[in-house]
Amino acid sequence: MTGRTGRIAARRPAMQGRLAALMMAGTVVLLLSFSLAVSVGAVFIPLRTVWGVLANAVWPGAVPVDWLPGHAAIVWDLRLPRAVLAMLVGAGLAITGAALQAVTRNPLADPHLLGISSGAAFGAILALLHTGLFLGLATVPLLAFAGAMATTLIVLGAAQRTRATSADRMVLAGVAVSFIVMALANLLIFLGDPRATHTVVFWMLGGLGLAQWAHLIWPLTVLVPLGLWLWLRAGDLNAMTVGDETAASLGIPVTRFRLQVFVAGAMITGTMVAFSGIIGFVGLMVPHIARLILGGDHARVLPAGALIGALLLLWADIAARTLMAPEDMPIGIVTGLVGGLFFVRLLGRKAA
Repeated sequence: MTGRTGRIAARRPAMQGRLAALMMAGTVVLLLSFSLAVSVGAVFIPLRTVWGVLANAVWPGAVPVDWLPGHAAIVWDLRLPRAVLAMLVGAGLAITGAALQAVTRNPLADPHLLGISSGAAFGAILALLHTGLFLGLATVPLLAFAGAMATTLIVLGAAQRTRATSADRMVLAGVAVSFIVMALANLLIFLGDPRATHTVVFWMLGGLGLAQWAHLIWPLTVLVPLGLWLWLRAGDLNAMTVGDETAASLGIPVTRFRLQVFVAGAMITGTMVAFSGIIGFVGLMVPHIARLILGGDHARVLPAGALIGALLLLWADIAARTLMAPEDMPIGIVTGLVGGLFFVRLLGRKAA
Protein backbone atom coordinates (compact mmCIF):
# COMPACT_ATOMS: atom_id res chain seq x y z
CA MET A 1 0.00 0.00 0.00
CA THR A 2 2.89 2.33 0.81
CA GLY A 3 4.46 1.71 -2.56
CA ARG A 4 1.17 2.41 -4.35
CA THR A 5 0.69 5.62 -2.36
CA GLY A 6 4.19 6.69 -3.29
CA ARG A 7 3.57 6.07 -6.97
CA ILE A 8 0.35 8.09 -6.82
CA ALA A 9 2.15 10.95 -5.07
CA ALA A 10 4.93 10.84 -7.65
CA ARG A 11 2.41 11.00 -10.50
CA ARG A 12 0.58 14.01 -9.05
CA PRO A 13 3.15 16.70 -10.05
CA ALA A 14 3.35 15.19 -13.53
CA MET A 15 -0.44 15.36 -13.87
CA GLN A 16 -0.46 18.95 -12.60
CA GLY A 17 2.14 19.86 -15.19
CA ARG A 18 0.13 18.11 -17.86
CA LEU A 19 -2.97 20.04 -16.79
CA ALA A 20 -1.11 23.37 -17.00
CA ALA A 21 0.22 22.49 -20.46
CA LEU A 22 -3.21 21.38 -21.62
CA MET A 23 -4.89 24.53 -20.34
CA MET A 24 -2.34 26.83 -21.98
CA ALA A 25 -2.39 25.01 -25.30
CA GLY A 26 -6.16 24.63 -25.14
CA THR A 27 -6.64 28.34 -24.49
CA VAL A 28 -4.61 29.21 -27.57
CA VAL A 29 -6.57 26.71 -29.69
CA LEU A 30 -9.82 28.02 -28.21
CA LEU A 31 -8.98 31.61 -29.21
CA LEU A 32 -8.10 30.50 -32.73
CA SER A 33 -11.27 28.44 -32.96
CA PHE A 34 -13.32 31.33 -31.62
CA SER A 35 -11.90 33.60 -34.32
CA LEU A 36 -12.64 31.03 -37.00
CA ALA A 37 -16.18 30.48 -35.71
CA VAL A 38 -16.93 34.19 -36.09
CA SER A 39 -15.22 34.40 -39.46
CA VAL A 40 -16.76 31.50 -41.39
CA GLY A 41 -20.33 31.06 -42.50
CA ALA A 42 -22.62 31.92 -45.39
CA VAL A 43 -20.69 35.22 -45.59
CA PHE A 44 -16.92 34.95 -45.05
CA ILE A 45 -15.47 37.76 -42.96
CA PRO A 46 -11.67 38.18 -42.68
CA LEU A 47 -10.13 37.60 -39.28
CA ARG A 48 -8.71 41.15 -39.35
CA THR A 49 -12.26 42.48 -39.59
CA VAL A 50 -13.45 40.21 -36.79
CA TRP A 51 -10.86 41.46 -34.33
CA GLY A 52 -11.21 45.04 -35.58
CA VAL A 53 -14.93 45.04 -34.84
CA LEU A 54 -14.30 43.51 -31.42
CA ALA A 55 -11.54 46.03 -30.63
CA ASN A 56 -13.73 49.00 -31.59
CA ALA A 57 -16.61 47.63 -29.51
CA VAL A 58 -14.36 47.51 -26.44
CA TRP A 59 -12.44 50.70 -27.23
CA PRO A 60 -14.21 52.92 -29.82
CA GLY A 61 -11.82 54.19 -32.48
CA ALA A 62 -9.07 51.73 -31.60
CA VAL A 63 -8.90 50.45 -35.20
CA PRO A 64 -9.63 52.39 -38.41
CA VAL A 65 -12.94 51.22 -39.89
CA ASP A 66 -12.32 49.77 -43.36
CA TRP A 67 -15.11 47.20 -43.46
CA LEU A 68 -18.74 47.25 -44.55
CA PRO A 69 -21.41 48.12 -41.95
CA GLY A 70 -23.15 44.86 -42.77
CA HIS A 71 -20.04 42.90 -41.86
CA ALA A 72 -19.85 44.68 -38.52
CA ALA A 73 -23.48 43.80 -37.82
CA ILE A 74 -22.90 40.14 -38.69
CA VAL A 75 -19.86 39.94 -36.43
CA TRP A 76 -21.20 41.82 -33.42
CA ASP A 77 -24.91 41.03 -33.46
CA LEU A 78 -24.94 37.47 -34.80
CA ARG A 79 -21.72 35.52 -34.69
CA LEU A 80 -19.95 36.80 -31.58
CA PRO A 81 -22.83 36.06 -29.18
CA ARG A 82 -23.34 32.73 -30.93
CA ALA A 83 -19.69 31.75 -30.41
CA VAL A 84 -19.76 32.84 -26.76
CA LEU A 85 -22.96 30.85 -26.19
CA ALA A 86 -21.36 27.78 -27.80
CA MET A 87 -18.45 27.97 -25.35
CA LEU A 88 -20.72 28.46 -22.33
CA VAL A 89 -23.03 25.60 -23.31
CA GLY A 90 -20.14 23.24 -24.09
CA ALA A 91 -18.39 24.00 -20.81
CA GLY A 92 -21.59 23.72 -18.78
CA LEU A 93 -22.69 20.39 -20.24
CA ALA A 94 -19.17 18.96 -19.86
CA ILE A 95 -18.69 19.75 -16.17
CA THR A 96 -22.24 18.62 -15.39
CA GLY A 97 -21.59 15.31 -17.13
CA ALA A 98 -18.39 14.80 -15.15
CA ALA A 99 -20.14 15.50 -11.85
CA LEU A 100 -23.11 13.24 -12.61
CA GLN A 101 -20.85 10.40 -13.71
CA ALA A 102 -19.03 10.71 -10.39
CA VAL A 103 -22.04 10.68 -8.07
CA THR A 104 -23.86 7.95 -10.02
CA ARG A 105 -20.70 5.93 -10.72
CA ASN A 106 -22.17 5.46 -14.19
CA PRO A 107 -19.74 6.16 -17.07
CA LEU A 108 -22.66 6.50 -19.48
CA ALA A 109 -24.41 9.26 -17.52
CA ASP A 110 -24.84 12.68 -19.10
CA PRO A 111 -26.64 15.94 -18.19
CA HIS A 112 -29.94 14.70 -19.63
CA LEU A 113 -29.95 11.90 -17.10
CA LEU A 114 -32.73 13.34 -14.93
CA GLY A 115 -35.11 14.22 -17.74
CA ILE A 116 -33.88 17.81 -17.78
CA SER A 117 -33.95 18.00 -21.57
CA SER A 118 -37.48 16.58 -21.64
CA GLY A 119 -38.70 19.23 -19.24
CA ALA A 120 -36.99 21.97 -21.24
CA ALA A 121 -38.55 20.62 -24.44
CA PHE A 122 -41.98 20.67 -22.80
CA GLY A 123 -41.58 24.31 -21.76
CA ALA A 124 -40.31 25.40 -25.17
CA ILE A 125 -43.10 23.60 -27.02
CA LEU A 126 -45.66 25.14 -24.69
CA ALA A 127 -44.35 28.61 -25.55
CA LEU A 128 -43.97 28.07 -29.28
CA LEU A 129 -47.28 26.35 -29.97
CA HIS A 130 -49.70 27.40 -27.25
CA THR A 131 -48.94 30.40 -25.05
CA GLY A 132 -47.23 32.58 -27.63
CA LEU A 133 -44.33 34.94 -26.94
CA PHE A 134 -46.08 36.82 -24.14
CA LEU A 135 -42.69 37.81 -22.67
CA GLY A 136 -41.09 38.61 -26.02
CA LEU A 137 -38.02 36.75 -27.22
CA ALA A 138 -37.28 35.62 -23.66
CA THR A 139 -40.48 33.53 -23.48
CA VAL A 140 -39.05 30.32 -24.97
CA PRO A 141 -35.84 30.28 -22.87
CA LEU A 142 -37.69 31.12 -19.67
CA LEU A 143 -40.38 28.49 -20.10
CA ALA A 144 -37.77 25.94 -21.16
CA PHE A 145 -35.77 26.67 -18.02
CA ALA A 146 -38.92 26.45 -15.88
CA GLY A 147 -39.78 23.09 -17.44
CA ALA A 148 -36.29 21.75 -16.84
CA MET A 149 -36.30 22.74 -13.18
CA ALA A 150 -39.86 21.45 -12.64
CA THR A 151 -38.92 18.05 -14.09
CA THR A 152 -35.86 17.82 -11.87
CA LEU A 153 -37.89 18.66 -8.78
CA ILE A 154 -40.40 15.94 -9.74
CA VAL A 155 -37.57 13.42 -10.09
CA LEU A 156 -36.07 14.38 -6.74
CA GLY A 157 -39.52 14.32 -5.11
CA ALA A 158 -40.25 10.88 -6.52
CA ALA A 159 -36.88 9.61 -5.34
CA GLN A 160 -37.42 10.96 -1.83
CA ARG A 161 -41.00 9.64 -1.65
CA THR A 162 -39.93 6.13 -2.62
CA ARG A 163 -36.67 6.39 -0.65
CA ALA A 164 -34.85 5.71 -3.91
CA THR A 165 -31.84 7.80 -3.01
CA SER A 166 -29.18 5.39 -4.24
CA ALA A 167 -27.40 6.28 -7.46
CA ASP A 168 -28.98 3.60 -9.65
CA ARG A 169 -32.53 4.17 -8.39
CA MET A 170 -32.33 7.93 -8.90
CA VAL A 171 -31.21 7.31 -12.45
CA LEU A 172 -34.20 5.03 -13.01
CA ALA A 173 -36.51 7.66 -11.52
CA GLY A 174 -35.09 10.22 -13.95
CA VAL A 175 -35.59 7.92 -16.93
CA ALA A 176 -39.19 7.18 -15.93
CA VAL A 177 -40.09 10.85 -15.48
CA SER A 178 -38.33 11.68 -18.76
CA PHE A 179 -40.58 9.28 -20.68
CA ILE A 180 -43.69 10.77 -19.09
CA VAL A 181 -42.69 14.37 -19.79
CA MET A 182 -41.72 13.60 -23.40
CA ALA A 183 -45.11 11.95 -23.89
CA LEU A 184 -46.77 15.15 -22.68
CA ALA A 185 -44.50 17.22 -24.93
CA ASN A 186 -45.51 15.10 -27.92
CA LEU A 187 -49.14 15.62 -26.96
CA LEU A 188 -48.56 19.38 -27.08
CA ILE A 189 -47.11 19.00 -30.57
CA PHE A 190 -50.10 16.90 -31.65
CA LEU A 191 -52.54 19.51 -30.36
CA GLY A 192 -50.58 22.49 -31.69
CA ASP A 193 -50.60 24.34 -35.00
CA PRO A 194 -49.00 22.05 -37.65
CA ARG A 195 -47.61 25.10 -39.44
CA ALA A 196 -45.39 25.92 -36.46
CA THR A 197 -44.06 22.43 -35.80
CA HIS A 198 -40.95 23.00 -37.94
CA THR A 199 -39.85 25.65 -35.43
CA VAL A 200 -40.31 23.19 -32.57
CA VAL A 201 -38.41 20.45 -34.39
CA PHE A 202 -35.48 22.77 -35.07
CA TRP A 203 -35.32 23.79 -31.40
CA MET A 204 -35.48 20.17 -30.23
CA LEU A 205 -32.58 19.30 -32.54
CA GLY A 206 -30.43 21.98 -30.91
CA GLY A 207 -29.17 25.26 -32.28
CA LEU A 208 -27.43 28.47 -31.33
CA GLY A 209 -29.16 30.76 -33.80
CA LEU A 210 -31.16 32.57 -31.10
CA ALA A 211 -28.07 33.78 -29.25
CA GLN A 212 -28.21 37.42 -28.18
CA TRP A 213 -25.94 39.52 -25.99
CA ALA A 214 -28.80 40.27 -23.60
CA HIS A 215 -29.41 36.56 -22.99
CA LEU A 216 -25.81 35.53 -22.31
CA ILE A 217 -25.87 36.90 -18.78
CA TRP A 218 -28.12 34.02 -17.68
CA PRO A 219 -25.93 31.03 -18.64
CA LEU A 220 -22.87 32.94 -17.44
CA THR A 221 -24.45 33.76 -14.08
CA VAL A 222 -25.42 30.13 -13.53
CA LEU A 223 -22.27 28.46 -14.86
CA VAL A 224 -19.60 30.44 -13.00
CA PRO A 225 -20.74 30.00 -9.37
CA LEU A 226 -22.02 26.43 -9.76
CA GLY A 227 -18.97 25.37 -11.76
CA LEU A 228 -16.73 26.85 -9.05
CA TRP A 229 -18.75 25.04 -6.37
CA LEU A 230 -18.33 21.70 -8.15
CA TRP A 231 -14.59 22.32 -8.52
CA LEU A 232 -14.26 23.11 -4.80
CA ARG A 233 -16.02 19.81 -4.06
CA ALA A 234 -13.69 17.86 -6.36
CA GLY A 235 -12.38 15.81 -3.43
CA ASP A 236 -15.90 14.73 -2.51
CA LEU A 237 -16.59 13.81 -6.14
CA ASN A 238 -13.44 11.69 -6.14
CA ALA A 239 -14.63 9.88 -3.01
CA MET A 240 -18.07 9.25 -4.52
CA THR A 241 -16.50 7.45 -7.46
CA VAL A 242 -15.07 4.84 -5.07
CA GLY A 243 -18.41 4.03 -3.43
CA ASP A 244 -20.99 5.32 -0.96
CA GLU A 245 -19.45 3.43 1.96
CA THR A 246 -15.99 4.90 1.37
CA ALA A 247 -17.41 8.40 0.93
CA ALA A 248 -19.46 8.09 4.12
CA SER A 249 -16.41 6.88 6.04
CA LEU A 250 -14.68 10.10 5.02
CA GLY A 251 -17.49 12.17 6.54
CA ILE A 252 -19.36 12.98 3.33
CA PRO A 253 -23.17 13.07 3.70
CA VAL A 254 -23.64 10.85 0.64
CA THR A 255 -27.37 11.24 0.01
CA ARG A 256 -27.42 14.99 0.58
CA PHE A 257 -24.32 15.60 -1.50
CA ARG A 258 -25.70 13.52 -4.39
CA LEU A 259 -28.93 15.54 -4.30
CA GLN A 260 -26.94 18.78 -4.27
CA VAL A 261 -24.97 17.72 -7.32
CA PHE A 262 -28.17 16.69 -9.12
CA VAL A 263 -29.78 20.06 -8.42
CA ALA A 264 -26.65 21.95 -9.50
CA GLY A 265 -26.48 19.87 -12.67
CA ALA A 266 -30.15 20.53 -13.35
CA MET A 267 -29.68 24.28 -12.96
CA ILE A 268 -26.70 24.34 -15.30
CA THR A 269 -28.18 22.04 -17.92
CA GLY A 270 -31.65 23.59 -17.75
CA THR A 271 -30.19 27.04 -18.35
CA MET A 272 -28.02 25.86 -21.23
CA VAL A 273 -30.83 23.89 -22.88
CA ALA A 274 -33.15 26.88 -22.51
CA PHE A 275 -30.91 28.98 -24.74
CA SER A 276 -29.49 26.34 -27.10
CA GLY A 277 -32.11 23.63 -27.45
CA ILE A 278 -31.33 19.99 -26.81
CA ILE A 279 -27.66 19.22 -27.50
CA GLY A 280 -26.79 15.69 -26.55
CA PHE A 281 -23.64 13.67 -25.90
CA VAL A 282 -21.33 16.58 -24.97
CA GLY A 283 -21.66 15.73 -21.30
CA LEU A 284 -21.06 12.07 -22.07
CA MET A 285 -17.98 12.41 -24.28
CA VAL A 286 -15.95 15.21 -22.77
CA PRO A 287 -15.42 13.85 -19.22
CA HIS A 288 -14.01 10.62 -20.65
CA ILE A 289 -11.64 12.55 -22.91
CA ALA A 290 -10.46 14.64 -19.95
CA ARG A 291 -9.92 11.55 -17.78
CA LEU A 292 -8.04 9.81 -20.55
CA ILE A 293 -5.58 12.70 -20.68
CA LEU A 294 -5.36 13.74 -17.02
CA GLY A 295 -6.56 10.83 -14.90
CA GLY A 296 -9.59 10.69 -12.63
CA ASP A 297 -8.98 13.57 -10.21
CA HIS A 298 -11.92 15.94 -10.63
CA ALA A 299 -9.78 18.90 -9.61
CA ARG A 300 -8.21 18.42 -13.05
CA VAL A 301 -11.13 16.83 -14.92
CA LEU A 302 -13.54 19.72 -14.31
CA PRO A 303 -11.43 22.64 -15.64
CA ALA A 304 -10.04 20.55 -18.48
CA GLY A 305 -13.54 19.30 -19.30
CA ALA A 306 -14.89 22.85 -19.42
CA LEU A 307 -12.16 23.83 -21.89
CA ILE A 308 -12.60 20.73 -24.07
CA GLY A 309 -16.39 21.09 -24.00
CA ALA A 310 -16.21 24.71 -25.12
CA LEU A 311 -13.82 23.77 -27.90
CA LEU A 312 -15.92 20.80 -29.02
CA LEU A 313 -19.14 22.78 -29.30
CA LEU A 314 -17.40 25.64 -31.12
CA TRP A 315 -16.23 23.21 -33.80
CA ALA A 316 -19.61 21.50 -33.90
CA ASP A 317 -21.16 24.89 -34.59
CA ILE A 318 -18.60 25.62 -37.29
CA ALA A 319 -19.47 22.30 -38.94
CA ALA A 320 -23.21 22.96 -38.60
CA ARG A 321 -22.89 26.34 -40.36
CA THR A 322 -20.53 25.28 -43.13
CA LEU A 323 -21.40 21.70 -44.15
CA MET A 324 -24.72 22.74 -45.71
CA ALA A 325 -24.12 26.48 -46.19
CA PRO A 326 -26.06 28.70 -46.58
CA GLU A 327 -28.44 26.45 -44.60
CA ASP A 328 -27.90 26.44 -40.83
CA MET A 329 -27.95 22.79 -39.82
CA PRO A 330 -29.06 22.07 -36.22
CA ILE A 331 -25.99 21.58 -34.07
CA GLY A 332 -27.62 18.64 -32.31
CA ILE A 333 -27.27 16.61 -35.51
CA VAL A 334 -23.49 17.08 -35.45
CA THR A 335 -23.10 16.24 -31.76
CA GLY A 336 -25.51 13.32 -32.16
CA LEU A 337 -23.47 11.77 -34.97
CA VAL A 338 -20.15 12.20 -33.17
CA GLY A 339 -21.59 11.30 -29.78
CA GLY A 340 -23.37 8.20 -31.06
CA LEU A 341 -20.13 6.81 -32.48
CA PHE A 342 -18.36 7.66 -29.23
CA PHE A 343 -21.14 5.95 -27.24
CA VAL A 344 -20.80 2.74 -29.28
CA ARG A 345 -17.02 2.81 -28.84
CA LEU A 346 -17.43 3.31 -25.10
CA LEU A 347 -19.85 0.39 -24.85
CA GLY A 348 -17.36 -1.77 -26.72
CA ARG A 349 -14.57 -0.86 -24.29
CA LYS A 350 -16.78 -1.60 -21.28
CA ALA A 351 -17.77 -4.97 -22.76
CA ALA A 352 -14.12 -5.84 -23.37
